[in-house]
Amino acid sequence: MNGAAGGDGRTEEYAVREMDPPGSPDGWQVPGLREETPGRGDVPDLKDPKEETRVLGHVPDRSDPREEARVREQRVLDRIERVRRRGARVRENLVTLAHGAGGKATRTLIEAVFLESFRNPMLETLEDGAVTDGLALTTDAFVVTPLFFPGGDIGDLAVNGTVNDLAMCGARPRYLSAGFILEEGFPVADLRRVTASMAEAARAAGVWIVTGDTKVVERGKADGCYITTSGIGTLERPVRLSAASARPGDAVIVSGPIGEHGITIMLARGELDIEADLCSDTAPLNALVEKLLDACDGDGGGAVRCLRDATRGGVATIVNEIAESSRVAVVLDEDAVPVRPVVRGACELLGIDPLYVACEGRMVAVVAGDSAETALAALRSHPLGSDAAIIGRIADDPPGLVLLRTAFGGTRIVDLLVGDPLPRIC
Repeated sequence: MNGAAGGDGRTEEYAVREMDPPGSPDGWQVPGLREETPGRGDVPDLKDPKEETRVLGHVPDRSDPREEARVREQRVLDRIERVRRRGARVRENLVTLAHGAGGKATRTLIEAVFLESFRNPMLETLEDGAVTDGLALTTDAFVVTPLFFPGGDIGDLAVNGTVNDLAMCGARPRYLSAGFILEEGFPVADLRRVTASMAEAARAAGVWIVTGDTKVVERGKADGCYITTSGIGTLERPVRLSAASARPGDAVIVSGPIGEHGITIMLARGELDIEADLCSDTAPLNALVEKLLDACDGDGGGAVRCLRDATRGGVATIVNEIAESSRVAVVLDEDAVPVRPVVRGACELLGIDPLYVACEGRMVAVVAGDSAETALAALRSHPLGSDAAIIGRIADDPPGLVLLRTAFGGTRIVDLLVGDPLPRIC
């Protein structure tokens, strides 16, 4: 187990040793998940006057409306923290679409079922990929509907999604595998179109598809074509990227306008009488990541803390994961978040917040505050990052929450959604 001391004096534990399998001769055992997470402590009960006084630092003056508002706000934060500290538990007896949408339901399913069954140090971090022995490994499944949409199809989506997960680990993507589940009756011409798209995407990303598998199921037992891809990348830089590495003072950057993929898919389904000149933003981000790391971490200085591609659940889900993992507050500026007018208009008609809409060619980067402008310039020097923007900062309080400074001058909490208003977008 390697320990790395952060700039604020905290020690971050990274399980990146050569992992022995459970039951190996040296007796190493898989530790519990975050058994002693520093900085959490006990959640105060602000219904108790003594605790209320201790947290606020003084006896609250109930006759002062501002003081009373402060007490109410602290009680809300108290309740949120109590809910988050409860152990993950799947309450439903059946899997729903919400469990695959990237929000709270997905997180609960992962922690209560998959993590409980497969628990090990590399999985517990819940990053975009596993990192060990100089390699990064990731896997993903694609069930998008429709299979073909403006700007892309399930084929290039499968390649780009896996390439991007490797890039978010700071790795150079090298090799992919591809598994196909085809429904009886699926047109061979469509399959050729999908594989040609995959081949072109692989060439653009500089990776090879080197192995795979194909299964065919009975008519009506699938939805034409599902694809599963796995990828291996090599770690060629002395960087360690993690959602648990954000520190107060860091900047939050998004690489371009958000929400284009999710809205494109929704409109392509033809269920809504809305027309828009819009294409998916699906693209490989490995070259963009290289630009960023070359500019900020060429000497391995650790200026880039975390990278995440904003797919299911959008930017809002990513920054919530960062806030929770790092025990920091993420404060976003609504006016600074880049959203194209056509996406904003469609979101308003659908009653959806663009922050929750999926992207497939955008990433969120958390970088040291004094490197923010360098990072922004590096991203904007690449075509895929030409509209990059600093959308917020990392603060120390309230830990684990995302706050949005609205265009009207107020502040609201940006929480995880239970599900996703746009299912099956990837």
